Amino acid sequence: MAEDDDLQIGDLAPDFTINDSNGNSICLSNLNSKGKYVVLYFYPKDSTPGCTIQACDFRDNMQRLIANNVVVLGVSKDSEKSHQNFIEKQSLNFSLLMDEDLELHHKYSVWREKMNYGKTYMGTSRSTFIIHPDGKLKYAKYNVKAKGHVERIISELNIVD
Repeated sequence: MAEDDDLQIGDLAPDFTINDSNGNSICLSNLNSKGKYVVLYFYPKDSTPGCTIQACDFRDNMQRLIANNVVVLGVSKDSEKSHQNFIEKQSLNFSLLMDEDLELHHKYSVWREKMNYGKTYMGTSRSTFIIHPDGKLKYAKYNVKAKGHVERIISELNIVD
């Protein structure tokens, strides 16, 4: 179900400058100015089953993505320590962004009402955005499934082996 504030293909991606879990400043407009496609994916929680499947899928396809000028950035509201443990435990080879204050979640409209076992609560909608080097959204999907998701992203980017 789409929400009124969902971002759409063709929209200008909300710019951001945010630290990753290693303290490096990541700026979307700088990546775009270098001709990079950016896959920005939001996930609910480090080290949970679905999030681990998705992160490891990105990890396992990273060389294909890098070879095609793609930068992958994962985002959750977890702490720096949680991100670092997740990266180490799963040997992740891409940056996880720090968004404990949910600023980036709100910019991309992924912090929303969810329901689980009949209870309503606020949480992260598993969502992915592909940002073209021109700064516009090439792909914008909310409530994506973790399994098989990276293949859909690779297809969307027209990456062939």
